[in-house]
Amino acid sequence: MECVSDTLLGEVKTLLLATDGSQFSKGAMQEAFFFSQTCLAKLIVLHIVPTESESLRSANFALRQGQEALAPYFEHIRAMAQASNADLEIVVVGSSSPEKAVVEQARLRGADMILMGRHGKAGHLSRLVGKITSKVITQGFPQVLVVPKEASLTGAHVLVGVNDTANSRQAVRAAIRLSRQSKTFQKMTIMTVLQREEERQDAEELVQAFCEQARLEGQITACEPLVVTGESAQAIVAVAQEQQANMIILGGPGKTSLSKLLLGHITENIIGQAHCAVLVVTAQPDSDDPSSASTNSAS
Repeated sequence: MECVSDTLLGEVKTLLLATDGSQFSKGAMQEAFFFSQTCLAKLIVLHIVPTESESLRSANFALRQGQEALAPYFEHIRAMAQASNADLEIVVVGSSSPEKAVVEQARLRGADMILMGRHGKAGHLSRLVGKITSKVITQGFPQVLVVPKEASLTGAHVLVGVNDTANSRQAVRAAIRLSRQSKTFQKMTIMTVLQREEERQDAEELVQAFCEQARLEGQITACEPLVVTGESAQAIVAVAQEQQANMIILGGPGKTSLSKLLLGHITENIIGQAHCAVLVVTAQPDSDDPSSASTNSAS
């Protein structure tokens, strides 16, 4: 049964929040607790302690230090969970590859979505969370949501950046699900960014087709197809700001090294500059899309 919520998180039964314990995760934490309470979702709060040493003894010592340093933070989280009657699990692990540990823990614990905070305003990702985020996205986890400190997970308008890939089709499906599961959802903009003007006809047909899918499957009457020319990240961020979108949804980078490098960089720039939350969606090999196992690319 789908949970209809005031948030834009959709149908998430287990939400993993990766936090560095700083104030910049506070907004994401509050939104996560609200959603957990509303939809009876399990909330896993994960903190990764970087352990660079090859010595097991040294690594265990660093882990204990990390746990002790954040003990008051964890107690505060437990108090919030008790007050909101949330199903909470706190996990602290040490790893020399924090980004891999985030994905491993998410898969191990059956998380539907990874939620991460973002430091500062446009253009600056955190030293820890930002680097982890960009690497987590390239590993193909189904849903990774990055929330700026000042942003919330409520609102009426979602912008989907697309191209003709399995990951983009999965992003559109995710947006359609949100339209059914959010009480506040009213409008969707589906946009693509051209590198060459001669591609316009195909691009316009693509966004029109996606909008038609949204109208049929999500019963969304307010779906705007949009084609612009320019640099992908700047164009998407600018349109989202101009239209005051409450969330940006993107297809994740593809499987090849070049795709991860180039298109992952675009995604990272959008995350770093967007005023709102950014959800990165990646098609899985066993999804119902027959092309999901092929090489994909991001918006």
